[in-house]
Amino acid sequence: MSGAILRTDRISKRWGRFAANDSISLSFPPGVRHAIIGPNGAGKTTFVNLLTGQYPASGGDVFLGGDRITHLPQHARVKRGMTRTYQVTTLFPGLTPLESLVLAICERDGLAGTWSRTVASRRREQAEAESLLERLRLGREADTPTRHLAYGKQRLLEIALALATRPKILILDEPASGVPTADSAEIFEVIASLPDDVTVVFVEHDMQLVFRFAQRITVLVAGKVFAEGTPPEIAADPRVREVYLGEGEAEDA
Repeated sequence: MSGAILRTDRISKRWGRFAANDSISLSFPPGVRHAIIGPNGAGKTTFVNLLTGQYPASGGDVFLGGDRITHLPQHARVKRGMTRTYQVTTLFPGLTPLESLVLAICERDGLAGTWSRTVASRRREQAEAESLLERLRLGREADTPTRHLAYGKQRLLEIALALATRPKILILDEPASGVPTADSAEIFEVIASLPDDVTVVFVEHDMQLVFRFAQRITVLVAGKVFAEGTPPEIAADPRVREVYLGEGEAEDA
C-alpha cells in the first residue's frame, strides 16, 4: 500500500505444523488508530510479536516505511521509531513515575550510562517527563512510588514510557487488560488524544472500546485475516458477527 508507514507482506509464524500466523498482509497508514481483534487463539499477540521483532518470522516480511526490517532485533526497531507495551506491565515498582520517565528519556538520548548527575539535576529531561505525565493524566502521581499506583495508572505509565522513546508507531497489546471497566475508557481517551503523527496499532478484546476508538479494524481468525474495514463495516459483516462479535469476551492466547 502506497504511503504506509508500516506493512507486512505475507508474514507467517509456524511452530512445526501449527501456523499461528499464516501469510498476513496488512498496511497501516501514518496516524491511523488500527485495532486487531479476533477470538481466543486467533494469533493477535503473535502478530504483534512479529511486528516488533520478539519472534523471528517463519516467512514473509515486515516493512517500516520503505525499509525491510524483518530481521532487525527489537531494540533496533525501537531506535527506528516502533515501540510496544505488553499485556502484563513491566515497571520499576520502587521508582516514581517521574524517575522512571527521566531514566527512559536518558536512555533514549544515550545518557543512561552517565550517572555523575542525579535524576533531579536533569532539568531538561525532567521537564519533558513532567509534560508527558500531564498528557497521560499522571501529573498528580508523579512522585508516588509505582507500586502504590492503581493498576489503571500503571497502565498509563507504561504508555508514557513507550512515548518517551518518541515513537512513530505505538503498538499496544491489550492496554486495558486487568483494568476495571471504569478506568478502561480513561486509558483509551488518552490513546485517542495522542498526536496525529503517532500511528497506533492495538490489540483489544473489549468491543465497546474497539468500536469507540478504532478507525480501522482487522479481524484475525485461526492466524489469518478474516475481515478488515472501518468499524461500521466490521459491525455489519455477518461473518464477523457469527465467528466473534456474537460470542462472549475473548482473549488471545
